[in-house]
Amino acid sequence: MKLPLKRTCAVLVLLCLLASLAFATAYDGRPKLIVIIVIDQFRGDYPERYRDRFVENGFRLFLDGGAAFVNCNFDYANTHTAPGHATLFTGAYTDGHGIGSNQWWDPDPKRPRVVTSVSDASTKLVGAAGEGASPRNLRADTLGDELKLATGGRSRVFSISLKDRSAVLPGGFAADGAYWIDHQTGAWITSSYYMNELPGWVQKLNQEKPAEKYWDIPWKDASGKVLRTTAHPPGKGWYDIVGATPFANDYQLDFARELIAQEKLGTGPNTDLLAISLSPNDILGHQVGPDAPEMQAMALALDRQLADFTGFLGRQLGLASVWIVLSADHGMAPLPAYASKLRLPAANFDAQAFRTRINKELSAHLGLGDYVKHIEWPVAYLSEPAFARTNLKEADAERAVADALIKDPHVHGAYTRSQLEAGELPPTATGRKYAHSYSPYGGWYVIAVPALFDVGYPTGGDHGTPYSYDTHVPLYFYGLAFHPGIYRTHCEPVDMVATLASLLGIKAPSAATGRVLTEALAAAKEAAP
Repeated sequence: MKLPLKRTCAVLVLLCLLASLAFATAYDGRPKLIVIIVIDQFRGDYPERYRDRFVENGFRLFLDGGAAFVNCNFDYANTHTAPGHATLFTGAYTDGHGIGSNQWWDPDPKRPRVVTSVSDASTKLVGAAGEGASPRNLRADTLGDELKLATGGRSRVFSISLKDRSAVLPGGFAADGAYWIDHQTGAWITSSYYMNELPGWVQKLNQEKPAEKYWDIPWKDASGKVLRTTAHPPGKGWYDIVGATPFANDYQLDFARELIAQEKLGTGPNTDLLAISLSPNDILGHQVGPDAPEMQAMALALDRQLADFTGFLGRQLGLASVWIVLSADHGMAPLPAYASKLRLPAANFDAQAFRTRINKELSAHLGLGDYVKHIEWPVAYLSEPAFARTNLKEADAERAVADALIKDPHVHGAYTRSQLEAGELPPTATGRKYAHSYSPYGGWYVIAVPALFDVGYPTGGDHGTPYSYDTHVPLYFYGLAFHPGIYRTHCEPVDMVATLASLLGIKAPSAATGRVLTEALAAAKEAAP
């Protein structure tokens, strides 16, 4: 059956329009907005586990209508929040971007102390009291930075999270703003690195105290069963109590909606970028592990919340003008109490006790000293002054600590900073993961290789290993540029920005190592020779 000429022309115009939306670039503002959603501690198997209970346009937006890479794994060992966010947005691993952990020992002789991945004493918080934060520790730029460079600063870049590191590192150096919360009150704050005072709309929002409505209410699952409440105990802040419930995802996504509207994202001449890191899954996961009923309820609640948010994007900008990417910064080990019931070799242990044991052992051979200053499991940070009194050089001091570490049954190996820097690692898949985990920060240190399924805390769960339960994450794309389907080809989180940068026609971030995921790109018409 032939279509009338007018209808045929209309269809051709529509197809041309869709093609232009799919294959235009950041320079002409197509897409109008990229939203990258990172779910903190969201394993790659979760969507398959709960798929039959998902609603339309939540996770199914990606699984049914997007390009879903289900075999995506980080190729490094230090699977923590700060390195994960830095990796996703720089397209490099720690040996490229420098961020090795959430925090580390700073051996500065003038002020030795534990610092965070985003500590910056030259800044102050805006909206609260205290030292501020910045991306100064990054040794590579981000996708947002490249957007800014390519468009002469006209692209707008924002990032938000409950955690400072999860807002600061995705935004990169040139972000227009990064927002996180005051852990005690839930109020939105930032750093003087970005601005000297909060924008009027954020001040107004904080004055209305929207965080307080989440106190003292029950969290129920889909059947109406009360899983926990947000009763306000003395000494506990909003982050600790409300942050471990789906209410905190509502709070973050409401702020994202307000930011898009107030900052007019997606309405300028060039492509804008918004990074949203959703923290509650991680806060809860450390407490109950990945197999608890609460984690299922959290995933199902988030599914509905994502459906509402993508609906907002459709009404605000039109989904034809938006690309949405979803991934995670790391996975999660099974809770040892759960895994051991299945006869898996799992155990909780106190990694902090290693410091006392190692210092005692080394003191017996080298003289009394505080040789290990800090443990950020599975990394042990050494005291250079303590070893200086023994005349041991760095490589020998680190080897002595490594030898002490591997005597414990919870440790299956150890690599020193000197080994990592020199590339003296076995030519294996695991050796490559530890090579990618090298960081120049923290002075002298040793990275332990944890035993399978073991968790370095007396209770609860954790991540931070090279094993698949920590490295496996989703990587999903939605938008006209992506061919829908489930892709089981190998990919890595570093491929995200390589793919987006190529589609946008801009340079990939400075240290990016990922590949362009061409198998999931809608076929573009080749130009005639």
